[in-house]
Amino acid sequence: MSDAAVPAPTHPTLEADIAAALGPRSIVLVGMMGAGKSTIGRRMAARLKLPFTDADTEIETAADMTIPEIFETHGEAYFRDGEARVIARILDSGPIVLATGGGAFMREETRSRIRDRAISIWLKADSDIIMRRVRRRADRPLLQTADPEATVNRLLSEREPVYGTADLTIASRDVPHDRIVDECLEALHAHLCGARPAGEPPPDGLNTTS
Repeated sequence: MSDAAVPAPTHPTLEADIAAALGPRSIVLVGMMGAGKSTIGRRMAARLKLPFTDADTEIETAADMTIPEIFETHGEAYFRDGEARVIARILDSGPIVLATGGGAFMREETRSRIRDRAISIWLKADSDIIMRRVRRRADRPLLQTADPEATVNRLLSEREPVYGTADLTIASRDVPHDRIVDECLEALHAHLCGARPAGEPPPDGLNTTS
């Protein structure tokens, strides 16, 4: 049976507790391209009965251009300025689950706004996972280089220390999507509502940051 065919498990008390503890805050997924932010974000939003928004889609709608077209026509700096404005607007409409582009969290202004208005989750993916997921896609402007793998490794070295300041860290890896969603929800519950019961280990891939 495929992952898509497996009904998502629900834990009404856990999910209701998270929604209540969030209040007006949103959940923001950060991390590299290919980490699964949009896929996981949509499933988390459904479980928590919150709206889901993909920042890149909102940017394209606002600009009436694709992201590759924005990069080609106006350059990365123009894109980053627009990205920051769009994310600020989205967070003002919370609570939602928001998937951000890989470079969004690198901007201090955006990190500060996320700290004030959301709980951030870093979906941490290794370079081999990222390359397997994105190598055949043409919609990643930063990977239009002679050596995309070297570019990914450079971006990881630059960005991981910043991603590591997110409230929570979950390992993105090749397991069923709903397992990653479960780990995100477990981590959110522990972060917002208190520690897990004594003696109960966290699920694989879960790590929290102070």
